[in-house]
Amino acid sequence: MAISLWKNLLQTTKERLLQQRRMSLYNGARGYEEELIKKKLQQFAGGSINLSKDDNGIGILTLNNPKLMNAFTGTMMLELQERVTELENWKDGKGLIIYGAGNTFCSGSDLNAVKAISNSQDGMNMCMFMQNTLTRLMRLPLISVALVQGKAVGGGAELTTACDFRLMTPGSEIRFVHKHMGLVPGWGGAARLVGIVGSGAALRLLSGAARLDPERALRLGLSEETLSSSDETGALEEARAWLSRYTEGPASVIRAVKEVVTAGRELPVEAALRREKDIFGTVWGGPANLEALVRRPKHK
Repeated sequence: MAISLWKNLLQTTKERLLQQRRMSLYNGARGYEEELIKKKLQQFAGGSINLSKDDNGIGILTLNNPKLMNAFTGTMMLELQERVTELENWKDGKGLIIYGAGNTFCSGSDLNAVKAISNSQDGMNMCMFMQNTLTRLMRLPLISVALVQGKAVGGGAELTTACDFRLMTPGSEIRFVHKHMGLVPGWGGAARLVGIVGSGAALRLLSGAARLDPERALRLGLSEETLSSSDETGALEEARAWLSRYTEGPASVIRAVKEVVTAGRELPVEAALRREKDIFGTVWGGPANLEALVRRPKHK
């Protein structure tokens, strides 16, 4: 009886954690009209967001619109939301690499779509749509890496900040060019950038619209490492090897590690502690924990 109650409680906790990850930042009460902006975005087709998942629990998300330096068309924004939903439902996933086709990361938004939704209400709805999607991406229980080749500018630079880590290839750059478009980041990039590099550095990067080469990004803590390979295949293999350092082990444990860090980053201390307790309960006495107790590993 007690075991049955405990299993039910554990399942309820897991479902609650999943629901919290999917929680939308905005809803109709805040003036957000998701279905309306989806219909408008659907009109601007081109490119694709492709997802592959391997048996080792690593997903590869490809921005595929090389003719426009992988700029986001309307349908790509919609597909990104669909791919994030697919990743939320992937129970065996441990890591995710995001990269752009054709040796460049992403040049932001397709200007044809931008011009067509240039009125304030459409712009706000697009902003909220992308903030929702990228927040869900950031909260995935997967350790995520943006593999930056070529240019990551504007919205592309914002996308890199929705990943846990960034790796850059020789000659690549990250640049927040919003100022030159008469804008500020709208996909959550400014808030996330402050969390990564601090408010002073974020202010300099946004107000100066400076090019960040791999060396400077590394100094600022925006990039983790400069890879040796510049070609797509080689860089992707290097990124896989780098990520494997942090995804080795049972999926349940790797996912739990990501979730406790997300809680610590986003929640007040008391709420983060309660969330950590809930997540701890999903792995305590689980298969990985019991196997480790049998092995009695020595930590050197």
